[in-house]
Amino acid sequence: MKSYPDWQYNEMKQVGTDYNDPAQVEVYDSQMGTLRDIKKENEEIIKTLDLTNNQTLIEFGTGTGNFAIAAARHCKKVYAIDVSPRMLEFAQKKADRKRILNIEFHNAGFLTYDHSGAKADAVVSQLALHHLPDFWKLIALKRVFGLLKNGGKFFLKDTVYSFDENTYEAFFDNLIDMIRKAGGIQIANDLEIGIRDEYSTPGWIMEALLLRAGFTIDKKQYSEGFIAVYLCTKEVH
Repeated sequence: MKSYPDWQYNEMKQVGTDYNDPAQVEVYDSQMGTLRDIKKENEEIIKTLDLTNNQTLIEFGTGTGNFAIAAARHCKKVYAIDVSPRMLEFAQKKADRKRILNIEFHNAGFLTYDHSGAKADAVVSQLALHHLPDFWKLIALKRVFGLLKNGGKFFLKDTVYSFDENTYEAFFDNLIDMIRKAGGIQIANDLEIGIRDEYSTPGWIMEALLLRAGFTIDKKQYSEGFIAVYLCTKEVH
């Protein structure tokens, strides 16, 4: 197993909600389903990327495997990456039940994944990058850039702040209250942990990080003050 210098950020350490906890893994899909239409979101990403059956895709933060499994039906190969062994085990069993055979699962993250295949046509990451501090986000994005073919696409969805920072106290209080009403106490508690312990960043910083990493930002969308979606292209002239 490859070793890393002591000064490198330990992305395998669980920050915020512990997704190595079997109880958290078991309820993850049902909890997310109360707030999001996962199937519809996956279909929209696949359509946006215009995936074809001769392409390869890498997903960072695959979680319970919902997107990887959906994408595998449209791709030649999917590499599904996650820092949580429990999540990967759950995702692998789900893929096996659905007889999806073209997914390769790896216990790693943005900073530690060692890709041995050809450069990818697309990389997708949803709600994972905010687990890294901003400097390490930049290193992660530069590594993603290096994994893509020239012209390859990067779809990034994450918790990114676009609200007026002068209203942060009221914004966070109102957001937690809204999530509690929509999804229940546990999800609201997880959100509180995320705000306090994780590394979500403002939109102007995220855009600068993407550009610094070499990407062209084709589309960007901010919603609800704390969610952002970016579609980026690797263009090397």
